[in-house]
Amino acid sequence: MIVADSPDPGGARLLAADAGGRIRHLPRQALGLLFRPDDLVIANDAATLPASLQGRHEASGAPVEIRLAAWLSPDDPLRFVAVAFGGGDHRIRTEDRPLPPPLVTGDRLTLGPLTAVVEGLLDHPRLLALRFEGDCEGLFAGLARHGLPIQYAHVPETLALWDVWTVIAAEPFAFEAPSAGFALDWRTIDTWRTLGVRFATLTHAAGISSTGDPLLDRRFPLDERYRIPAATAAAVARTQDTGGRIIAVGTSVVRALEAAAVGIGHISAGPGVARGRIGPDTPLRIVDAIVTGVHQPGESHFELLRAFADDVLLHRLSLMAEAWNYRTHEFGDSMLIER
Repeated sequence: MIVADSPDPGGARLLAADAGGRIRHLPRQALGLLFRPDDLVIANDAATLPASLQGRHEASGAPVEIRLAAWLSPDDPLRFVAVAFGGGDHRIRTEDRPLPPPLVTGDRLTLGPLTAVVEGLLDHPRLLALRFEGDCEGLFAGLARHGLPIQYAHVPETLALWDVWTVIAAEPFAFEAPSAGFALDWRTIDTWRTLGVRFATLTHAAGISSTGDPLLDRRFPLDERYRIPAATAAAVARTQDTGGRIIAVGTSVVRALEAAAVGIGHISAGPGVARGRIGPDTPLRIVDAIVTGVHQPGESHFELLRAFADDVLLHRLSLMAEAWNYRTHEFGDSMLIER
């Protein structure tokens, strides 16, 4: 059943599909009223790092842009997986960006006040293992002074760091904004509290969404670190015990919760690494519904949605989002899909 209520033309919108397949067009502020007492909403509180670094390849003098994509090791904050481009910036579509100069192990990159050493190529000329010289304090100071948020050509204006922080942003931990969280505001969170809907957070290192190279994009998402507070793990168990639902705000939250699952309705607290893709053949043990952006078929985010709904329903959602001109990308409209 499709309920084609007229979306609010003056603000962000929500395309909501319930477990019975009913689809509704709603203003996004309706999120505050769609959940039941004892439901638990979990969001990613990671602040976004200034993970785009312009600089030069020391051996050739050629310009490079390095986009940090993931930590290479949970135990070493100075080592990263990174995506490299040649000259240019975000105003050029990623698919049109030139390759970086030829890189080999041991090459040094000068990135403003920072120096990074290429530890190796990861089976693709754009994908690198990098190690920054110095210490962790110097790295974060250098990122703050020189780095910019990763962004794409659909937003030509240069974004400030606070433009990619959600209202609940805490520790800098994500490489791109956990953008589903842009649907949250304090009024919605307060409405949930008043109605008895629980709210909790976790921290997940959301990674790069696109490189413009289809072969490379198929590798995403990369392995991504997360941390789950003990209070959040306890809230999940309590919600399952009382018959409530677990609603994840964003694909990063789904990845963290399902990676931390130790049984139906239970997760382990603490740090971990979310590995591999979630897709149509992935049995979800924790999450009952997802609030997410409007994604395109073929994207890794869209593949994750196939764990929540069959292809027929997702196709209907895609057609309706296109017909109603729902905005895609990180600052776009939202979807709610119940499993």
